[in-house]
Amino acid sequence: MALLDPPDEEHLTAHERAAPMAAQNSGPLQGVRIIDCTHALAGPWSTMMLADLGADVIKVEPPRGELARKMAPFTREDTERNFGAGFANYNRNKRGIALDLTDEDQREQFLQLVDTADALVENMRAGVMDALGVGWEVLHERNPKLVYGAIRGFGDPRSGESPYVDWPAYDVVAQAMSGMVSANGSGPADRHVVGPYIGDTYPGTIGAMGVLAALFHAQRTGEGQFVDVSMVDAVMALGEVGVTRYSVMGQPDTPPSGNKNQYIVPFDIFETSDGSVAIGAPTDNHWRELAVAIGRPEWATADETRTLRARFHHRDMIVSALTEWTASHTNAEVLEAIGGKVPCGPVNHPGDLFTDPHVAARDMLVSVEQPVGRPIVQIAPPIRMSATPPGIYRRAPKLGEHNDEVLGELGEHNDEVLGELGDD
Repeated sequence: MALLDPPDEEHLTAHERAAPMAAQNSGPLQGVRIIDCTHALAGPWSTMMLADLGADVIKVEPPRGELARKMAPFTREDTERNFGAGFANYNRNKRGIALDLTDEDQREQFLQLVDTADALVENMRAGVMDALGVGWEVLHERNPKLVYGAIRGFGDPRSGESPYVDWPAYDVVAQAMSGMVSANGSGPADRHVVGPYIGDTYPGTIGAMGVLAALFHAQRTGEGQFVDVSMVDAVMALGEVGVTRYSVMGQPDTPPSGNKNQYIVPFDIFETSDGSVAIGAPTDNHWRELAVAIGRPEWATADETRTLRARFHHRDMIVSALTEWTASHTNAEVLEAIGGKVPCGPVNHPGDLFTDPHVAARDMLVSVEQPVGRPIVQIAPPIRMSATPPGIYRRAPKLGEHNDEVLGELGEHNDEVLGELGDD
């Protein structure tokens, strides 16, 4: 499909083929309150994970809204445009309030809200929250049990003064500076960022894990702490194999190898007559099954192909034979021949996921109601739990939608505190 071709119309009813939203919050973090001062993607993704797991995440935005709120795309039926689809994804299961932290009275409301919280997460540039008078030291003094999570491009000076600490950073920068881009692509002259925004989502995931670990510590000890995640550091950790190869083998650059694995043969993407499939045969047992299926049973025992090492040295011969075999079959025929015997699977496009039996069986696509227009489909939380299942039970909030509700709870909280003091 060309970039500017009109989309098909099937997407207009895609929500009818998705699972319904959960009726209510049933995740394991019920009772945990997270103050969300995030924007863009890395921070909202992190707090989305905590919200999916059941935490009461309260998103605090400036009166104009955070920068991602108005970003496209929107459904054609959305006449209000309260938020785009990306914002809808990353801010589901949250309550939303709008506060101007430069206003003394509203900042005091924010501080009272922090008094009720277990954690706060932000991904501003270093020093922004401090300049507003709501940085880690101020909040820790008010609420010693508070866990404070920060996700920044190059980390926070409290954990190590990076020379780039004041530089802004987004996904493409994190992927480039971490070494990820250098390892991705089809060859030394053809390097690419990874398509999905892993420079944001992986640091966000690591940030959520760090906050959870710190919450566990705070629960046991009563001691909150500062949790610092650098986007560049996180993506470095994700692409650790390059550093390992340099340390062990002295390779300062690992040229991108496209879809193939450098050491395992076959382990690649192969074109079929109607699509493409992934096939990997890392063990000798897998290889024997594959050799028989492609009509080369002698390769299961031949010295040239019997072992992984031998197959590595005869890569071109094996890949050529597999390429010829898959090209003469459809995706369905390939999977019928080796599915369940050899690791394999179709190369799915996003639209294919709506008819994939695995996706349907796992209820991985969820129809999420929106303030205006048709529901949109979001991917369900991938963590499954038998007793406290995470789920999508609330759409993203409109700007300031829960101001009265959340700020009204502050009065109830203050009454409870006064009552406890009176009991003493």
